[in-house]
Amino acid sequence: MGRFLIVDGSSMLVTSYYGLLPKQILFAKTEEEKEAYYDKIMQYKGQYTNAMYTMTKTLRKLEKEQQITHMVICFDTTRDTFRREEYPLYKANRGSTPLPLKQQFINMENMLREIGYAVETSDSYEADDLAGSAAFMYESRMPTYIITKDHDYLQLISENTFLWLIQTKQEAADDITKRYASVFCDQTKFNLPDKAALITPEICRAEYGVDPSMIPDLKGIVGDSSDNIPGVKGVSSAAAPLLKEYGSIDGVYEAIDSCKNDKEIKALSSFWKEALGIKRTPVNALIRDRDMAFLSRRLATIKRDVPLSHSFEQMSLDRLSEGKRVEQYKKYGFKTI
Repeated sequence: MGRFLIVDGSSMLVTSYYGLLPKQILFAKTEEEKEAYYDKIMQYKGQYTNAMYTMTKTLRKLEKEQQITHMVICFDTTRDTFRREEYPLYKANRGSTPLPLKQQFINMENMLREIGYAVETSDSYEADDLAGSAAFMYESRMPTYIITKDHDYLQLISENTFLWLIQTKQEAADDITKRYASVFCDQTKFNLPDKAALITPEICRAEYGVDPSMIPDLKGIVGDSSDNIPGVKGVSSAAAPLLKEYGSIDGVYEAIDSCKNDKEIKALSSFWKEALGIKRTPVNALIRDRDMAFLSRRLATIKRDVPLSHSFEQMSLDRLSEGKRVEQYKKYGFKTI
């Protein structure tokens, strides 16, 4: 049996871009300084290619070493999706995309399509919504793997869908694969992609304190600074124990709403402290930011019902054109590939 691979294309291309940048740009302090060294970025016939080249090599290696038979590659096209319509500050902390990378997003998508890969994009949804929908629709067909560095995808893990989480340098230094060896088993037994940790439902529970399905609830309380999701201010370490006890944000608020007076609120706080180990009661913060908790959960929830433009059969790697592949590699000067 083969494997179905869902690629967070935006994440992979961005990582590829910064992984093969000249040191002058990496260490530059201002945008003006960075732009002064754009001519040192890998390019071919006036087209920037460093991110495309690295991502292409990564995809080829995955195909050859991971028994991939079906693949879909999902890209973001805009930040102005339905989430920003609901919360205008969503991802407002993100800087603008550098010109050399912006150019390569367009060229990479076009190149992949020319070769015959199933590339999914949308002006209304993010790449993770497309990935989530693909996993929901097709995970029953064969073992499904998602490769990304984005922790949002944890919520998509199931008994049939696994996450190849690309680790940052800090995560690699912390080495979660060793910290949870008892539930990971020995990951050296797996032929994992470079810099990836295999995340299963058991590992998610051990590492984050909640089931994969509770990740949106966790972010609803804790928030997510990378996406500018606010969550409930002043509540962080209490989130996982509360969700483990009540199962969801709804359950937490049902427990709070069942209290008829201040005396019962204090009793609930005491229960949280004694039974759940929550030292500083988050009751007042949860009451104050109730609406923000539910909004944050909605923002953090990956859609799984977005219509896709490719069928599962169209995601088969058997449909790729080797002639087109050679043609496209020559077009961008990928001689060593």
